[in-house]
Amino acid sequence: MKTIVCEMNCSKYLFADDKQVNITADHIEVGDPANLDFIIGDMNSSNATLIEGVTEPDDWYGCKYNYVNGAWELCPDWVDPRLEENQV
Repeated sequence: MKTIVCEMNCSKYLFADDKQVNITADHIEVGDPANLDFIIGDMNSSNATLIEGVTEPDDWYGCKYNYVNGAWELCPDWVDPRLEENQV
């Protein structure tokens, strides 16, 4: 697996090893360059890092974990947005 982390080491995205990820100065492209799956417009080479060879936590969810020094750490301020949605 591979993850994209922000400057604070928060894991924002998680992809299979075979998924192409290209971090540019303006954005991040995900998928085959001829037919992109999507573009991440708020992250780029100045505020994101791609880390390859990670093992996915069983309960991974975007922003739930930080990836620091080769290990996953639960984000202390993380609140499950699925629970928040049910309270509205």
